Amino acid sequence: MTFPVISSNSMRIISLLVLACLLQACSAAKLAYNQAPELAYWYLDGYVDFSSEQSLQVKDDLHKLQAWHRQTQLPTYIDTLQKMQQKIPGDVNARDTCDILSEVRRKFLVLSDQTQPAVAAMLDTLTASQIDVMARKFDKSNADFRKDYLQTAKPANQSKRYKQAVSRAEMLYGRLDDQQLALIGQQVEKSRFNAALAYAERQRRQQDTLQTLRAVLKNQTSTDQKRQTVRGLFERALISPNSNYADYVDALTKENCKNFADLHNSTTTNQRRKAVETLMGYEQDMKKLSAQGNG
Repeated sequence: MTFPVISSNSMRIISLLVLACLLQACSAAKLAYNQAPELAYWYLDGYVDFSSEQSLQVKDDLHKLQAWHRQTQLPTYIDTLQKMQQKIPGDVNARDTCDILSEVRRKFLVLSDQTQPAVAAMLDTLTASQIDVMARKFDKSNADFRKDYLQTAKPANQSKRYKQAVSRAEMLYGRLDDQQLALIGQQVEKSRFNAALAYAERQRRQQDTLQTLRAVLKNQTSTDQKRQTVRGLFERALISPNSNYADYVDALTKENCKNFADLHNSTTTNQRRKAVETLMGYEQDMKKLSAQGNG
């Protein structure tokens, strides 16, 4: 979908990777969703390097999470898609868009809460060497981020974000006209996006994760304490203790809501019809996926 989504940079923490995998799969093809546990496992394994025993447990947890998600969450996504289809034929404002974003965020929080017990249980088997693997993976991903966003000239950076924005918009509306492309170009050029600030927050969350996991390993805390620790880690990832970054995210979110509304209000009747058809396609996919859980 092309409605503004929670920035992937605001969720890059190992404890939330499984959530991101499943959320992305929900907006992809039915095959991807059905394979989500396997895809999520391989993604997570790249950060942790699971042992044989851990692999069995993680795979089982992922399949249980998907079954819960299919049964309880897909119906709520269908409801959101239906609300979007009702709004798309007319003009929208920034508040309309941010209301949808808030609804998506609430769904993410529900998924986050559901995942926490499994993450806490996995801490019982986590080793120091696996935390070191995670640290090296963070370093590698940080190098990629620097290359993509900090070590490139501003025009090249904007060009990449422009192409991404156009691709997402055309996925919903179909081909854009020259004026709409120019509008997206202006939005990208004037954007509050701050790669340096996003990178600093990314590093903060990674260090928070590593320090927290090492402290748990060292102190041998109880099950209840582990769950509280995981909850705190999730909360700090979702709501940064850095007030400057939190203010930045709030301002950027409002900007994205307005940008989407401005682009949508520039679309033609045919483009809006195409958007409704696209959303109906997502809705039908989710209904089929949800029904598979009842078979």
